[in-house]
Amino acid sequence: MHTSHAQHHDDETISLPHYFFIYAVLFLFWLLLVGNLRLQEMAAGALVALAVTLAAGPHLSIFSGLRLEAAAPFHLLRYFGYFWAALIRANLDVARRVLSPSLPIRPALVEVRTELKSNLGRLMLANSITLTPGTLSVDLRGDHILVHWIDCPPGTDLEAATREIAAGFEQHLRGFLK
Repeated sequence: MHTSHAQHHDDETISLPHYFFIYAVLFLFWLLLVGNLRLQEMAAGALVALAVTLAAGPHLSIFSGLRLEAAAPFHLLRYFGYFWAALIRANLDVARRVLSPSLPIRPALVEVRTELKSNLGRLMLANSITLTPGTLSVDLRGDHILVHWIDCPPGTDLEAATREIAAGFEQHLRGFLK
C-alpha cells in the first residue's frame, strides 16, 4: 500500500514493555525454528533474541501501537473472527455481482476516517480494507484513508463511507491497537 506522507508521531517511541514483547516473540520464533527445547538451543535462542532485540528494537517503533494488556489476545482473536466473516460476506457479494451482471456496480473513490492513532493501527485498518474484496485502500493521509469501492451508493458522504467500510474493523482493532 502506498502512503504519500510518512506519519511520525512523537508518542511512537518504543517502551520497555514493547522491547520485552519483541524479545519474547523472537525467542518463541527461535524455538519454533529449532523444534526442540534442549538447554543449549534455548540458551542460544535467548542470546540471539536479545541481540536482535537490542539491534533492531529502536527501529521497530511501529510496535508501540500495540496495546500490551491482558485482554489484547482476546481482542485479537475477536478481530480475526470479524475479519473472516467480513471476508466471506465480501467474497459472496463480489461473486454475486460477477455472476449477475444486472446487479449495480458504481465504483468510486471515497474517504473514510479513522480514530486509530498509531501507525500500526492505521496500517492494519487500511490492509483490512484492502484484503476485503470490493474495496481497495489507495492512500493513507493522517486519519483519512482513500478507498476505491466497487459499489458506492449515490450520495455517500464521509460518515456513511466510514460506517460502511471501516467502522467494524476499527472497533475490533481498537481492542489491541492504539
